[in-house]
Amino acid sequence: MTVRAVRVIAEADVVAYHSARHGRSIARSIAAEHLRADHIEEPLVYPVTTGTTDHPGGYQGAMDEFYAESAARLAAHLDAGRTVAVLAEGDPLFYGSYMHMHKRLADRYPTEVIPGVTSVSAAAARLGAPLVEGEEVLTVLPGTLPEEELTARLAAADSAVVMKLGRTFPAVRRAIERAGRLADARYVERATMSGERTGALADTDPESVPYFSVAVLPSRVDAGPSPSAAAPPVGEVREVGEVDEVRAVGEVGEVGEVRAVGEASVGEGDEASVGEVGEVVVVGTGPAGPLWLTPETRGALAAAQDLVGYTTYLDRVPVRPGQRRHGSDNKVESERAEFALDLARQGRRVAVVSGGDPGVFAMATAVLEVASAAPYLEVPVRVLPGVTAANAAAARAGAPLGHDYAVVSLSDRLKPWEVIAERLHAAASADLVLALYNPGSGSRTWQVGKARELLLEHRAPDTPVVVARDVGGAGERVRIVRLADLDPAEVDMRTILIVGSSQTVTVRRGGSQGGGEEIVWTPRRYPEGGSAENRSTEARSAEARPAAARPAENRPAESGSPEK
Repeated sequence: MTVRAVRVIAEADVVAYHSARHGRSIARSIAAEHLRADHIEEPLVYPVTTGTTDHPGGYQGAMDEFYAESAARLAAHLDAGRTVAVLAEGDPLFYGSYMHMHKRLADRYPTEVIPGVTSVSAAAARLGAPLVEGEEVLTVLPGTLPEEELTARLAAADSAVVMKLGRTFPAVRRAIERAGRLADARYVERATMSGERTGALADTDPESVPYFSVAVLPSRVDAGPSPSAAAPPVGEVREVGEVDEVRAVGEVGEVGEVRAVGEASVGEGDEASVGEVGEVVVVGTGPAGPLWLTPETRGALAAAQDLVGYTTYLDRVPVRPGQRRHGSDNKVESERAEFALDLARQGRRVAVVSGGDPGVFAMATAVLEVASAAPYLEVPVRVLPGVTAANAAAARAGAPLGHDYAVVSLSDRLKPWEVIAERLHAAASADLVLALYNPGSGSRTWQVGKARELLLEHRAPDTPVVVARDVGGAGERVRIVRLADLDPAEVDMRTILIVGSSQTVTVRRGGSQGGGEEIVWTPRRYPEGGSAENRSTEARSAEARPAAARPAENRPAESGSPEK
């Protein structure tokens, strides 16, 4: 134990500790040699642990009543002028029972909390494996979370520790496997205590797992075998002898604990094995940076040994030590896909990085096209969804995609303009909202103007158009303009256009004294009677009527719309 913990226990009149109904307390057993015969002991016995209760308030009601009664017992000693030391395993304020005493007593009595070493740190020390390094983020989760929630959080984690196993172990194991982390997951039971056990989580018998155990997903930076030759075999039970301890204590405090012994265990290497087939995962970064990544994509990017992609999109992904990055131009999709698949054939874990959603005008098709031919038919390929530009822009502007819509790329690099024009005619005549990708670039300057002319054959001049550039980025600019006023000079490859239907509405909200925010939305219901083409014709003829007499959805948007 720490010198401070030993001193506080020695000075205490009362020593309190939690235990189950069987009366045995791990916290007391650790501090036993420092207890005196004249110490007043206060065992705080849980009314229920893994069983059931007939308390009217159920489990929570029984525990709330227990904590209130326990706090009252300690308060009685404090009111009598006695100093109380509350013993606790690990750190008293890290998933510890002491915190319930602290919340009930610390505002009424002088209190000191002495920190302890958590099971998280103890487990890492016993494994001899770093938890986090550099810019990695450590995630600590209770195993009692729903399995789907655990899976999502683990998939997005760099390193992680899952606590409170026991009966939750089967669900935790499934979540780790579904998150793609089972191979490097480690298991630690009763770290630094008698009966300690460490090993690969995949090899752990669920029936043997106690509550005082954790699952560890260690750091991935330079992961490899530990240099120590003193590591025990995987799964071996080791008896631990005398070790140092820290117990967090206070006048209403507790005893946390530190047990640190430095035997290292063998870690998992990340080098590709000869003859082993890796995997290609195609991911989308969304329209901008980290805020747009899904948890599943975060996990795939963290797990990858190689990142392959257009340099602009690779720059959105944080640099991780030991991870190889292969950037290239945006016009070599097939070559990029073949390169990624070749890496996977060598046993590498590869992430092909796209912007937006990889399945929408992006790399998923290029990868699958190449992967559908020899010699890549046996290479595993997964496609993970991302936030596509149309959804991001629509959310910024309101809800223009609230009804049926079509998605069309205006780029004629991979298809002739005649096909694009035919599809625009068809979608416009069906009165669909249109999301127009790749509207213009340095080498393509006329398509936006031509598309505007074509759409005006079917839509009223005042049809709202969302012009969204660099959504989510530093240069984000989202405006709502009339179709007739759409200026091709304001459009480039970082812009997406959303053209409303005859039913799409623009409304200015807020700013009763002027200003406010203009939003656009498309009703979920479409009027009965008449064809879509007739609706478009009615919308065009509405331009001739006075604004006050038109349906709200056909009135011109106010000029001078503020930028979003």
